[in-house]
Parts: sequence; structure tokens; C-alpha cells
Amino acid sequence: MIKHLVVVFLLIIDLSTAANQASDQKWLTLDGQRPAIIVKGGFSGLFPDSSSIAYDFATQLSLKGTILYCDLQLSKDKVGFCLSSFRLDNTTNIAQLFPDAKKTYNVNGKQVQGWFPLDFPADVLLNEVSSGQSVMSRPIAFDGQPLLLVENVTGITDPPPIVWLNVEYDMFYNQNNISPMQYLEGMELLGISYISSPEIGFLKGLAQKVDKARIKLVFKFQEPEAVEPTTNQTYGTILKNLEGIKAFASGILVPKTYIWPVTKDMYLLPATSLVSDAHKQGLQVYAYTFANDLPGSYNYSYDPSVEYLQFIDNGNFSVDGVLTEFPPTASEAVGKIKTKLKTCLAHIVNASKPRKGKTLIISHNGASGDYPGCTDLAYEEAVKDGADIIDCSVQMTKDGVAFCLDTADLMVGTNAVTQFMSRSSSIPEIQPNKGIFSFDLTWSEIKNLKPQLVGPVSQDQGGLPRNPAYKDKGKFLTLTEFLDFAKSKAVSGILINIQIPNPLVLVVTQNAAYLASNKGLDIVGTITSEVRNATSDKQSSLKVMIRSDDTSVLAKFKEEFPTYQRVLRIKEVISEAPKQTVEEIKKYADAVEVRKPSIVTSNKDYFLTNATKVVEQMHAGNISVHVSTLYNEFNTMAFDYFADPLIEIATLIEGFQVDALVTDFPATASNYMRTPCSDPSITQGEYGIPVVQPGSILEFALQPVSPLPAPAPILSTDNAVDPPLPPVSRKPASTSASGSASTTPAAPPGPENIANKQTSLCLSRVAPLVLTLLLTRH
Repeated sequence: MIKHLVVVFLLIIDLSTAANQASDQKWLTLDGQRPAIIVKGGFSGLFPDSSSIAYDFATQLSLKGTILYCDLQLSKDKVGFCLSSFRLDNTTNIAQLFPDAKKTYNVNGKQVQGWFPLDFPADVLLNEVSSGQSVMSRPIAFDGQPLLLVENVTGITDPPPIVWLNVEYDMFYNQNNISPMQYLEGMELLGISYISSPEIGFLKGLAQKVDKARIKLVFKFQEPEAVEPTTNQTYGTILKNLEGIKAFASGILVPKTYIWPVTKDMYLLPATSLVSDAHKQGLQVYAYTFANDLPGSYNYSYDPSVEYLQFIDNGNFSVDGVLTEFPPTASEAVGKIKTKLKTCLAHIVNASKPRKGKTLIISHNGASGDYPGCTDLAYEEAVKDGADIIDCSVQMTKDGVAFCLDTADLMVGTNAVTQFMSRSSSIPEIQPNKGIFSFDLTWSEIKNLKPQLVGPVSQDQGGLPRNPAYKDKGKFLTLTEFLDFAKSKAVSGILINIQIPNPLVLVVTQNAAYLASNKGLDIVGTITSEVRNATSDKQSSLKVMIRSDDTSVLAKFKEEFPTYQRVLRIKEVISEAPKQTVEEIKKYADAVEVRKPSIVTSNKDYFLTNATKVVEQMHAGNISVHVSTLYNEFNTMAFDYFADPLIEIATLIEGFQVDALVTDFPATASNYMRTPCSDPSITQGEYGIPVVQPGSILEFALQPVSPLPAPAPILSTDNAVDPPLPPVSRKPASTSASGSASTTPAAPPGPENIANKQTSLCLSRVAPLVLTLLLTRH
């Protein structure tokens, strides 16, 4: 057992604060105290359930007063230990050790096959059997942990922790001549503060023997259709008699769907009255099945902190506790700042946005995590969600219309393949595979296409679906429409809390050189003209930033608009940016956008390994650093982030000092910016959002992991600086989007010269601040 776990994460945390210190806002729990954090088998979302390391990490990375939950199992010789499943083959290596010990038992009326604890003596279970991760999407690096006696858990910390014992199969054990009740009496319930069970008969018997002032009894509900074995009633029927439960229990533990039901399509329905009904009876309500890697509803946008807040901070009620497998996320929802008596995430719905100088939030194709990218819906949502910058990747149509889409290949992000497959072509200068390209279709053909909601990983490769109800909703915008939208939002007071006008970021796509040479389309000239028109009004506060991965594009815009801010996108993963290269980049750009692996590397097992000095080196050259792209889906993050996007954001901002985040989910970044726990000047707090130190968690691995990845290339001047763009070829007059004839200007354009850029960049609108100050604050 790890008695004194070395803290391997840099936490903005001070656990010396009293756990129940009053907040400036009263909780809507039964007793007015904040909801309890109950950890299921310790930090079982990362480590093997009910292992020493799981409980130790839970106590280190949770609020003081967190409750340790132990599922009681009993051995053949009636020794109690903690493990979530009474089928040992689910959570241990017992099937490999004793392949012939498989048995079949009748468990509450069902025939169940497996390896069971009551068939093995305690010395075998404790000395030969080890636990492992039971969820396939979780790491196996920490497998091999010894099983723990109940006494190991009750004495795991000094002072002793608060322990919750769950007795799941009292009837089954008694049918096999083992009595959980006798075990509890023998241990005199030392160190136990809560006991729960899904069996009414067991709780009624226990109620006659325990001091209810010292030990709370809690009735655990199973799914509504399941049958409670001692009454033969369904749990749904029992739920209708809360008054009867009050006779033998002080609280109920229910699946979270009892409180916030979801449709079969995984969208939230209105809340039930369960919490208020139970509170009227004097019953506390605890909710379970919280896990960051077990998405509960599309309404949460894969942000687990939002789900917790739905249960504890909805304005109408609060559950009295949550049973979770990821205690850091639950803790950050209710932890407080000592000096201001404010919580990290709860009670900040109307909190103002952060002060001037905070890291910028740049949307990636609008709020493309919730709506199809680069559509009106995505941009509306990005503004509502608090993005400082809304973006538009500029593409060109055959008839010279500039519009917003992430890539020139319409096979990505639209349903073009159903209508225009015969127009597909191969263009090696753009990408290696065939595509249906925007510059081969007119705007009248493109604007009627249906957008498609695209995630970072395809579903056939294990990716998670995004907001299916809106997977093909919204309409694409021309650049003119996008600029008008940005202007109207600025005029209407969007991001007013920043107090000065919002800038707009334009991103030029990689297709400019090809369009200029082969299609006679001047994307740089078009953008220049439209942006100039959009900002020519003296009343306009629209300011522009140009982003490209081609320095010749940035040089062109520097000539045309010297006050624009320029961002160089470095699409290759790099490990270092030497001073000479940084000095050369500074001639063209005020900032760079780099991919996450250029800041912190990970191995093939999805653990962080090393930090680079790229941000530090860019800052030394007075160049700001934007990082892309951030997603909320747990299977896009390293395990070190605990399947919590807020922890990844905190690490990038506070750990690496990045200047801007490019994200599909602006709301999540905005939530982080609005929490007082994101303010590094506040050091006296009960809990802070963890900042991860790369490589630290691997120190506890018991199983082999993949080796460190080879270092990425060093960014050289030759790779960073591009040759001049070709001139625009002459092209006959064409029909514009409005139907009038127009001739494409012959002025030199300016996009990017590098082929196969799958993720093109978007036009964006930055928060209302002086960009020069923001982009050079480090």
C-alpha cells in the first residue's frame, strides 16, 4: 500500500481548508451542505477498482472529506475485502490462475457463470490474485494490484477516511452459508460511516443493530424493471413508497437516470421530482453511474463537468452526493476558493468572463463539436458559448465566391458525394486522395448541400458520434455573410465583457497557389477586397487577424494591411524552435499555431511522456503560441488528463502558458476561463483544477508500456519560410453568386504552398482586447 503517495501533479490546491466551510451560496441539498463526493473503488476510472493505488490517488486528488466506497465481497472463510464485482473474472486475473474453478450459481433467480469469491480462501485471494482494469477503454498499465481487506481501506489515511460499505448480495451469500451481517457484527463496523444495499430485508435487519446517529443506512435502487429479491417487487414500484423507505434508511442511492431521464437517442428529458419528493420525506439522495468515459447524454457535449453541474447546480435542486469513478472532476465542480468563498464550477452561471490578458478561445469551424462546422448554427453557438474568436476557413467556388468550409474537398463535411461523385478528381497538389473540390462547383450548387457533423475520429474507427439530432443541420455562409454576422454580433454587444470590440481572424486555406495557377481564382485578392469592404465603415470595430501555413500569404497581407495580426500555422509536429528560425518567423508572423504534440508528447499507450520547449522558445522571440485542436471526447485525450477536458485546458494554459486555444467546444474553454479556480493568482483554495506533469503518472505503472516516441524534427528556417506565390492566371469572365458577370483580379494571391493539409484553418473572431498586447503578453 502506498502510505505516502508522492503528489505527481502540480495542483492549485490547499487541502488544509475545512471540508464543510460555508460557501457564499447555499446548496439545495437536504441539509444545505455541499454534495458529497463518493469514489467508487477509489479512482477506478484510471486504476484497478478497489486497489491501494486507486484509493490513494482518490484521497490525493479529491476534496478533503471525500468518501471511499467499498463493495463488500466475502471469501470462503468469511473474510471481507473490497471489489466492485462478485464475479472475480471481471476484475482480477483469477481465470488465468485457476482455469478449472469456473462455476455456475443461482444469483437472485438468474444463472450466473464465473469465478466467485466464496469459492476461494482469503489467503489465496490476497496473496495470489491481483486486480486489473475491467473497462477495455481504460489503461492496463497499472494492472497487478493486490486485493484489499476492508480494514485496509478504513485505515488507508491518517486521520481515517470516511468509508461507505455497499453490501450487494446478502441473500446470495446467505444461501451459501456466509452471512454479511455476521461479518459486520464481527468487525463492529469500525471505520464505517455509510452502509448501502439493494436488499430491503438486509437493511431492515441492520437498522435494528446499528447506531443510526453514527452510521447512515442507504437503500440502493437498481434499474426500475429489476426485482428486489426480498420483497419480489420491482424497484420502480418501490420508488413510489418513499415514506416506507424512511422507516429503515436515511437516504437512497439511485441511477442518475432516475433523476434526469434520457431518451433512447440519449438526449435529456425534463427532470423527475424524485429529489424534491425524497427531501420532503427527509431522505438524502445520492446518484450513481458517473464516469467521465461513460457519456450520459449528448446535451453535455462530452464535458463531464457539465453533467455533474446538471445534478448539483440546476437552480431547482441538488443531489446530496455523487458516486463517481473520476473524483478529480467531481471535486472541481464543488471545490472552493478560500479567499473568495467561491466554488470552482458550481454557482458561476452568471459569472463575468475573465479579465483582460487571459488566454484566447478560438473556435474551430465555429462550435463544430455540437453543430456541423462552418454553418450558421455552429457560429451562433460559438458566440453564445463564449468564444473570443470565431473562425472561417475560406474556400473558393468555380464562379469565384468565397465561403466558409474546413477543406476544399466537399467529400468532408458535406453530402456532396451523393450528388456530385461524377465530378470527383485527383489533384496531388491539394491532397493525395480523390475529392470533390469546391473550385469545381458553383456556389448555387454548393449552398444547397447538406452539411455533415464530423468528429476527430470516424465512428468506424471507434470515434464517438456528435449531436446526432443536428448531424446535417444548418447552412453554409459566404465570406460576406460571415463578415456581416461578425459585425452584427460585435455591434449587438457580443463579448461586451471584454469592453472593447471583437477582432476577427481570417484563415487562408492551403489551396491558394493551386487556385492561382490552375483555376484563375485569387483567394487572397478576394479576401482582401471583402474584408476591406467589411471594415471600411468608420463605425466598424471589425479587426482582422490572418492565419496561414504559408509565409508568403502572410507577407502579402502585411503589405496590404500592416495592422492585421498574422498567425503562422505549423502543421508538422516539431520538438524545438531554434532562435534563428524564430527570428525568421517573426518577420512574417506575430503568432504561431502548433499542434498539441508539439507542446507535450505522448506514447502509443496514450500517456504523456515529455514536454518540449517550443512555447518557451517562441515566447523568447516575442511570438505568441496558439495550440490546436482541442476536443472533449475522452478517447482523444491522454490518460493523464483523466478523461476531463478541463484538466487538459488547465495544463496547456497554466502549465505551458499558451496564448490561445483552438477548440471544437468553445463552451468548455469558456467554463474554464470563468471559474475562479483558473486564476493563478489565487493560491489559497480548497481544490484547484489539476495541472498535469508529463511522464509522472507512468512512474506507477506495473505493466510494460510502449517506449518513448522518437523526438520530432527541429523546426528549420527552410521548413518555416515559403517561396513567393505564383501569379494568378487569366480566366474568362464568370458569373458571380449574385448572377452578374465578374472577372477574377489578376493580382498575386497568397495562400499556402503545402499539399495534403487535411485540416485547413478557419477565419476567426478574437475577444475584445488589444490583440498586440494579448499576443505578446509572454
